[in-house]
This record gives sequence, C-alpha cells and structure tokens, in this order.
Amino acid sequence: MSSIEKAGTYRLGDRTVKRLGYGAMQLAGKGVFGPPKDSDAARAVLREAVAQGVDHIDTSDFYGPHVTNRLIREALHPYPQDLVIVTKVGAVRGDDASWNPAQSPAELERAVHDNLENLGLERIDVVNLRIMGDVHRPSEGSIAEQFEALAKLQAEGLIRHLGLSNATGAQVREAEGIAPVVCVQNQYNLAHRDDDALVDELAAKGIAYVPFFPLGGFSPLQSSTLSDVASRIGATPLQVALAWLLRRSPNILLIPGTSSVAHLTENLAAADLDLTEDAMADLDGIAAKAA
Repeated sequence: MSSIEKAGTYRLGDRTVKRLGYGAMQLAGKGVFGPPKDSDAARAVLREAVAQGVDHIDTSDFYGPHVTNRLIREALHPYPQDLVIVTKVGAVRGDDASWNPAQSPAELERAVHDNLENLGLERIDVVNLRIMGDVHRPSEGSIAEQFEALAKLQAEGLIRHLGLSNATGAQVREAEGIAPVVCVQNQYNLAHRDDDALVDELAAKGIAYVPFFPLGGFSPLQSSTLSDVASRIGATPLQVALAWLLRRSPNILLIPGTSSVAHLTENLAAADLDLTEDAMADLDGIAAKAA
C-alpha cells in the first residue's frame, strides 16, 4: 500500500478521492504572480503527483493569473478519469499583483469560463466561491447573490459541484439553502483552530473540509512542541502537522502545495506517520499556546 493510500478516502460530491491531494498555487511565480522560473519542473511536479496516486488537485485561474491552470492542462490533459480538479472564483489579480474582489454575477461567470478554457474542460468538477473578507479569515455577510450565480451555472451544466472558501458557518448554511455544498476550504492548522466546531459540523453532514495553509507559515506553528514530536517519531515538523490534520477528522482533505518533486514525496509520506495519543495531546496544546 502506498503512502497516499494509507490516508484513506472521502467523498467529494459524487466522487471519492484520496485524502492527500495537491495544491497548485506554488507553481506560479513569486507571490503567486507570473510564470514559474522553470515551467518544465512545474509540469514534472504535476505529473509526479498523479503518478504517486494524487487524484484531487486544487487550483484557481487567479493563480498567475492563468498560469497554474495552463500548466495543469499542459502536463495532464487529457486528464485521468479519476482526477478531480477543484478551482475557486471570486477574485482577480491587478497588474501590481494585488488580489482584488470579483464577486458580481458577471465576474463570477467570466471566471468560470476562464477556468474552463485554461483547464481545457467542458465542466469543472468543483467550483469554490472564494469569499473576499479578511485575507485569511472569514467575515460575516450574505453570499446569496454570488452563490445563486454559481448555482445557475451549475444548472447549465458548466459545474458539477459547488463549495465555499473563506466562509463562516452561517454562510455555509445560507449557501446550503440555495444548492448543495460539497466542501469548505478555510484556514486551519495546528495553531489556527477557529474552525474546530465547523469541521465537526461538516463531518456530521458528510461535507469535506479542506484546510488552506495546512503547513502554517506562522511562528506559533513552528514551535518547540512540534519540533519535539517530530524528533521523537523521526519525521519533519511539516509531516507531523499534516499527519495531525489527517487524524483530526475523517472529512479533512489535504492539498499541500510545492514546486519540488522531493518535497511532494515528503508531503505524501505524512500518511505513513502513526501519531500516538501522547503526541496528539502535545500537538493539541499548540493552539492554546498560540491564543
């Protein structure tokens, strides 16, 4: 059994995917803007991800913009039948690399068509509405107009399933009143656990939860506790952070990103880790220290 298979599977709409996937954001240039330094290397990472069993790739046409979707198409099209591609809409990039809201129905429709064109698809497996509140934390407010616009495109056959990104629990419930929600993609990791209740609520409904920034990038996560646990079990701190997420709840799907084949293999090997109850207790304490 390969590392990725040990992580198990979970439902994503009407598909079943392995719980360790791949996020394509880091394939774009610095600041997720412009092309990568080495496009051949970027395509090699995508091909290796699929070769190692990844069947869930997360992307967006505002990565680059257009860069990651075109790389995915160049590397993988025609796509394997079991590959699920998830994208998100709701933002555009400025010429200065800024991230700007694009939330009107017309802008969302344009974004869906751009994703279809650049990915070379007739229908997208999952489209997440990226709610542009705070940069990495949800902000309350109605999303009915935006989600209704995407539900219309779903009814037209351009989208198979809908999800949300950077959403509050109230927004998830509002969206569910419009169309089924198959996944929620929010910031969540060892040190940032505001969504603990939402993770459990979604698990009870059979809805996937997809953490972004699962490896942190924040000083509380790179703590002595994390390093100590990693040292005890012979793993890297980032592998332990991923393994904790896999243990946290069965509905969590991981999409760690990298532009390196070696780092990709390291990320997928997180499924091999067996975290003891003592290790889990130590890791659970990181959030309290970060608060």
